[in-house]
Amino acid sequence: MKVTLDIASSDLKKLLNPMITENCITLNDISWHEYESLLRIFRDKPLLRLSYLEGDLEIMTNSPEHEMIKTLIGRLIEIYALEKGIDLYGCGSATYKKEAKFRGLEPDESYCVGNRKDIPDLAIEVIITSGGIDKLKIYQGLNIPEVLFWQEEKFTLYGLINELEGYQEIEQSQLLPELNLKQLAQYINPAEEPEMVRAYRQTIRN
Repeated sequence: MKVTLDIASSDLKKLLNPMITENCITLNDISWHEYESLLRIFRDKPLLRLSYLEGDLEIMTNSPEHEMIKTLIGRLIEIYALEKGIDLYGCGSATYKKEAKFRGLEPDESYCVGNRKDIPDLAIEVIITSGGIDKLKIYQGLNIPEVLFWQEEKFTLYGLINELEGYQEIEQSQLLPELNLKQLAQYINPAEEPEMVRAYRQTIRN
C-alpha cells in the first residue's frame, strides 16, 4: 500500500528513533481505509498518536515528559471525583473515530461521568509540541462534550455548544462542578508526583 511505503521513509524512522523525545509528521490525502490500516500497523506502538481529520493524518511521538504530565493530571482529576462523590469511569487513550465525519484520534486521557458510554464525556490533551491538525475540530465531529488542554503550564477548557457550532472556551466544567483549574495547575509537577497527589487530596478535603 502506497501510504505504508511513504511512512516507512526517513520521516517515520525519525519518529521511531528512541533518541527523539517528541516529534510529529503530517500526511495529506490519506483515505479512511489507509488511516484504519495504519492504526492496525501501529497498534503495538503505544507512544505514537494518530490524529485524523478529513484526509489529513498527524503522527506524533509522546515524550516521557508528556506521559508523566498526562498521568499526573489524570490522577488528580480522579482524586477530585473520588473526594466529591462523582462517578468517574476511566477510558484512557483508546482510539475514538467516526467514519461518517472522517475523524479519529486517541486522547491523552478520557473519562465518562455518571455511567459508561461509547464516547467519553471528557477528553484531556497535553500539548508540548504543537501539531498541524486542529484537534478541537476532530473532537467536534466525535461529539465529545468537554475537552481540557494543558499547555504552557495552564489549563484551558472547552465546552461543546453543538456539533455544528463547535466549542467555546469555558471557565467551569459542567461535568466536574466546582473544579478549580487554576488551583489544579499548581499541582502539575511530575518531579514531585507523590507529594502533589497527597497535597491536592488534602486541599480538596479542606
